[in-house]
Amino acid sequence: MEEIWRQFTEGLMATTWLEFIAVFFGIASVVFSRLENIWVYPTGLLNTTIYIYLSVVAGLYAEAGVNFYYTVMSIVGWILWASKKNGETVLHITRSTRVEWARSTAFFGACWLTLYFILRQWTDSTVPLADAFASAAAYTGMYLMTRKKLENWLWWIITNIASIPLYFSKGFVFTGFQYFVFLVLAVMGYVEWRKKAV
Repeated sequence: MEEIWRQFTEGLMATTWLEFIAVFFGIASVVFSRLENIWVYPTGLLNTTIYIYLSVVAGLYAEAGVNFYYTVMSIVGWILWASKKNGETVLHITRSTRVEWARSTAFFGACWLTLYFILRQWTDSTVPLADAFASAAAYTGMYLMTRKKLENWLWWIITNIASIPLYFSKGFVFTGFQYFVFLVLAVMGYVEWRKKAV
């Protein structure tokens, strides 16, 4: 435990201002998501554009790709969440059907295998299996979040559990801590959305 604390404090001291900014907007984005607030998207866009750069620098190419995907899906989600018909919000929190669960799981599996193959064949990634796994879970979570599916939080929980050691191992200690905060917020988000789900 003492060693972990030492690594954490050293990593915190080495954290760049850009990483601090990205973490701040990332946490803000998850808080807004948990509250089902449209500000999830503008704050998320700031976070993801910074992390595209940071991930490339760290050699976490799948994570860079997932942050690019987040950026695109944030624009899509922003449009979907803001859509109104006759003055009322069109999109509501719902549970996935069995068919939607099967599609989500198949989507995750296809992303994981594809990303792993790409990372092994065409990059110098030192953690292709873990990088691909975390990214595939995140792709799935983001897709479901744009459609206000309750199960998006389960995929975010998986993403966060996988990302904490991934970022710690690459020296992004504060980002690893961010994913711990995300994990706590994802559990809270699941509980809150479950109460609202139609």
